[in-house]
Amino acid sequence: MNTSSTSTFTDWNALDNASFRATVREFFETRFPGEWRYPQRRLRWSEIGPWYLALSKQGWVAPSWPSQYGGMGLSPEKVIIFIEEQERWGVARAPDMGITMVGPLLINHGNEAQRAYYLPKIIAGEHIWCQGYSEPNSGSDLASLRTEAVVDGDDFIVNGQKTWTTLAQDATHIFLLVRTDKSAKKQEGISFLLADMKTPGITVHPIRNIAGSEDFCEVFLENVRVPRTSIVGVLNKGWTIAKALLGFERIFLGSPKQSQYALARVQEAAQRLGLFEDTGFVDRYTKLALDVADLGALYGRFIEQVKRGETLGPDVSMLKLFATETYSRLADLLVDVVGASGALPGPIALPGGKTDALTTFYNARPATIYGGSNEVQRNILAASVLKLPS
Repeated sequence: MNTSSTSTFTDWNALDNASFRATVREFFETRFPGEWRYPQRRLRWSEIGPWYLALSKQGWVAPSWPSQYGGMGLSPEKVIIFIEEQERWGVARAPDMGITMVGPLLINHGNEAQRAYYLPKIIAGEHIWCQGYSEPNSGSDLASLRTEAVVDGDDFIVNGQKTWTTLAQDATHIFLLVRTDKSAKKQEGISFLLADMKTPGITVHPIRNIAGSEDFCEVFLENVRVPRTSIVGVLNKGWTIAKALLGFERIFLGSPKQSQYALARVQEAAQRLGLFEDTGFVDRYTKLALDVADLGALYGRFIEQVKRGETLGPDVSMLKLFATETYSRLADLLVDVVGASGALPGPIALPGGKTDALTTFYNARPATIYGGSNEVQRNILAASVLKLPS
């Protein structure tokens, strides 16, 4: 892989959008390894790490970060273009919690010492981060978390368990939501800590899913000492930071690209099998195709808010709901399209080609859960948008 670097600063925002899009598109199409396009699972650091490092050397690994911290300094509008071109080309997602969450968090809420230490190491790929949010019995109801941090001199002593921690087995560091005041109300008394995964007392157990992948892990914390200097923001005020990060996560979980890709796979398989002669199939396909178009329009509405620099409100939950449930229905349809072969793992032979229906079906199952389950998203919309009585 070519990893030549761009050594001089470029003011990307000075380019018009069409020129910037063309530049980004050409880079992805010529530099991203073809074998990793549209992967059917999350890639491990050993696989996708070289791409992360190539982006780092190019100066493109952190498009939204200000240039003084090693980012591209893109405006919100150009960040969206950058992401759209990644998705269009099927660029696999590298372990990016440091770029998308920890970095912006420290830039906005951290102190200068934290920024000076952590940000360069994230850019360089020396620190790979995972997210310590969900817990057993405290996943989508995140405010009920029970992992506890108790002050002991210059440290916090942390005890508890996190689960569904994406690619924790590859991470060097973890950011944690912990309870630091058990007497406070449910959404208060929570703090935000940064911890080194090599700290004694941290144990990682991968979780093998039904498709055979180990995308998620359990993380056990037993008397883990975390320096008090590793707290981000104010003691007992970590919930505000967590909400900001979740809002950002949900807009990108609501991208229409996943559903658009699944729709294209359905269309391709149906054409190979002659199903567009079946009016029942055409009716079902058309309804979902219209849903995908509507999803794109809804996504565009929230993207315009981001471009204007506006804070996303609780209504962004609509996007996460619509995207993941549309994707699930498309995955179901793809299995139905290939008939009895839909129960077979791996590529399925079709006239003139092949498709992988079961992996898409598997991937769609957790989509309605991660980022906050869809049941919780409905509660958020009911309480915060529709103002319905609880």
